[in-house]
Amino acid sequence: MRLKQAALLVFALVYTIYSYAQPLSVFVNMQNQVMVWDNGFIRKVDYLPPQEMKTGRIAIPYLDNSRSFKIYYKGGVRTINSGFTNEFQVSDNLVAFLNNKSLNVFDKGNIKNLSSFCSQYFLGDSVIMFFDGIRNEYKAYYNGQVYPIENFLAGNPLDVVKVSDNIAAYDNYANQFRLFYQGNIIQQEEYAVSSFEIGRNTVAYVDINRQFKIFHNGDSYVVEDFPPSAFQAGDNVVAYVSNDGYFKVFYADSVRSIGFFTPDFKVTDNMVAYRDPSGYFKLFYKGEIYTLESYYPDKIVMQYNSVAYVNRTNTLRLFTEGETYDVTNIDLESWELSYDVLKYQIGKNMFRIYYKGIEY
Repeated sequence: MRLKQAALLVFALVYTIYSYAQPLSVFVNMQNQVMVWDNGFIRKVDYLPPQEMKTGRIAIPYLDNSRSFKIYYKGGVRTINSGFTNEFQVSDNLVAFLNNKSLNVFDKGNIKNLSSFCSQYFLGDSVIMFFDGIRNEYKAYYNGQVYPIENFLAGNPLDVVKVSDNIAAYDNYANQFRLFYQGNIIQQEEYAVSSFEIGRNTVAYVDINRQFKIFHNGDSYVVEDFPPSAFQAGDNVVAYVSNDGYFKVFYADSVRSIGFFTPDFKVTDNMVAYRDPSGYFKLFYKGEIYTLESYYPDKIVMQYNSVAYVNRTNTLRLFTEGETYDVTNIDLESWELSYDVLKYQIGKNMFRIYYKGIEY
């Protein structure tokens, strides 16, 4: 009995560790073999360079050298089909792929056909909104289930649909603003909205009365009585320049005024990068403001909890979860940020992986 309990405990620990697995990275080495970095280990997964490959947080789908569609997941490669897939997308948790017009989803090892004739779909981290051409209606896939969204028989796709991590927003056929969130349709506005942006748990928009509103975690807030001059939404965060010229950030259900200026700014996932009035490169991350440079870099790549850029001393620098790392100052062929994993090339098909202060 004790041995059985110990085995169950070990399984629970392994499952918990994998549930919070590190993100992935992939490269082709000098022998033209496909190598995947996964949780600190580098695995050979294919012998020839793929025709197309995309990196998600827990899965890597690709068309191999013969156009067979394969998915790397949980340490192994699974062949999905041989030559039928013509288009695919990947997010944190899902892989969506089209075989001709047939839409399918790979969700944590399981494959489900969503529509045999799909002309349009939108992928988020855990939700897919798609137009089923057989029934001429919109549906959403979320948490293993398919939900009806809009069944008005207009026969045409909606003009504007936006999908982020776990939420979808759209103006429906009756010109009403609707949200799909956690398996429910929310009747957000009885009129269409002129502009909106979305992120995880979050939708920012200007309503018919020109008020600036934010939906967040099931609650709605009127944050400004007049539309902002610019706004962007990310995961649980919205940055905007108010009508009277203040740069502000909505985070943790409240608005923080950064200052009276109109910056260059960029919102991606959990972060807001911006140039302050002195020209400094600053970052708003989970309620804190970090000063990264005394100038604003030309190229900034942001994903998940990380920002990567090359500074004026030719140093590849990585900010991750509040920590800043100087990765390397050698001349690089290329570099790429996937979620929080930084991959950089130091020579012909010679790559390094950098993750939270450790080089692989």
